[in-house]
Amino acid sequence: MKNFITLTRMEFRLFLREPQAAFFTLVFPLIMLFVYGGVYGNKPNPLFGGYGNVDVSVPSYTALIIATSGLISITVIFSTYRETGILRRYKATPVRPLSLLTADVVVIFIMTLLGMFLLILAAKLFYGLRFDGNPLNLGIAFVLGCMSFFSFGFILAGLLSTARTAQIVGMALFFPMIFLSGSTIPVEMMPEKIRAISQYIPLTYVVRLMKGFWFGETWSQHTTDLAVLIVLMIVSLLVSTKVFRWE
Repeated sequence: MKNFITLTRMEFRLFLREPQAAFFTLVFPLIMLFVYGGVYGNKPNPLFGGYGNVDVSVPSYTALIIATSGLISITVIFSTYRETGILRRYKATPVRPLSLLTADVVVIFIMTLLGMFLLILAAKLFYGLRFDGNPLNLGIAFVLGCMSFFSFGFILAGLLSTARTAQIVGMALFFPMIFLSGSTIPVEMMPEKIRAISQYIPLTYVVRLMKGFWFGETWSQHTTDLAVLIVLMIVSLLVSTKVFRWE
């Protein structure tokens, strides 16, 4: 346990030294918040059922943070570790490679949670953010979203041989996904054709779940969203165990 805690602390420091992962997890959502909030404010809007633009955007931006961690952080970090031989070298030490993977997942999850906390805090302080949901339900939805996208990230990390390739592929998936899923622009403001396309984007179901529980909806209203994310998580875990390589 002592070795694991030391390893986790080290991975925290390494994560913060990686500007891309830290930027998209902690800074980019805040930029989106202040740009969007500065333009539209947070006055009640009939389009959003009486909620403001910021009220609707914050849970969606949380889905954006989850996508960042799964598609960019996990993919790039573990591709880098394999390419540089770190995973291979850990096999010769008392600390097993699986401990490194676990420590990194813990770090990325905590940073994802921190990104969400900073986003909510800023929205509350500057825009009077409203929350009408159940914190426990929202927390479960957050964990499920993380597990689904982290698992998917391990597939990419297993298939992509270099950090540069992982970065390119991760970004190529990340940007279309965040703009088509409603995690940046509210889906209520999108044309019908884009809404139809969003049904095929996995992140859409994280957005729906987070927004639904943010505004007090029940589990029975989100059975499809839950089913899609659970299936994504299970399939991704099974596939990642087949394709993930230590060397």
